[in-house]
Amino acid sequence: MSILEVNNLSYYYDNEKVLNDISFTVEPGEFIILTGENGAAKSTLIKNIIGLLKPATGTIDLAKKNHNGEKLSIGYVAQNVSSFNAGFPSTVQEFVESGRYAKGRWFKRLDDTDYEHVDRALKSVGMDKLRHKKIGELSGGQKQRISLARIFATDPDFFVLDEPTTGMDIESRRSFYELLKHNIDYHNKTILMVTHADAEIEGYYSREIRLVREEGSPWRCFSMTSSNAHSSPAQPFH
Repeated sequence: MSILEVNNLSYYYDNEKVLNDISFTVEPGEFIILTGENGAAKSTLIKNIIGLLKPATGTIDLAKKNHNGEKLSIGYVAQNVSSFNAGFPSTVQEFVESGRYAKGRWFKRLDDTDYEHVDRALKSVGMDKLRHKKIGELSGGQKQRISLARIFATDPDFFVLDEPTTGMDIESRRSFYELLKHNIDYHNKTILMVTHADAEIEGYYSREIRLVREEGSPWRCFSMTSSNAHSSPAQPFH
């Protein structure tokens, strides 16, 4: 059964159509990248998928259960997450730890497994050495990284990531791609990620969906090309 089915989706901003007749599926264990030129409504499509926006036409069906028969969990990171203000009281460690309370556990103590998830998540985005720093003191790129770390700490089934590598250097980005692929190969996760770095991530993802401008459209209206399959990386992450 598919994790996600998008059928004939269209979306308008006011009276201007920006997405037209979008249809695709995401299967369990896939790493799909969503690409297109600047302004191609990629973030708009993602927001429709997770329910922040409502399509004008078409349907979006998300699986109710994961491969273990449990409720499907989704980890979403928006584009350019940097809204924490200078007075935000939490430390990096506390913020990422909060991701471990996502399943009705607000009044339970974290255990060793929880702390292992948090530690691994912080290391995965290169923020483990800043774990005791106040969030309000971080740069925009660092805030983006800890938002990713918190999502990793929640251990979702389906990662929905909107340009998650903003603010990362090339070494951090490569480690991040390896971690994503590791989560698919060894932990049965599924990933849909918006990115411009389709050449840089070559070999890690399994399929590309590209939004393209429609010929003769009066405004910036985008549809999609047929998806293209890609091979797995030669060296898996351990």
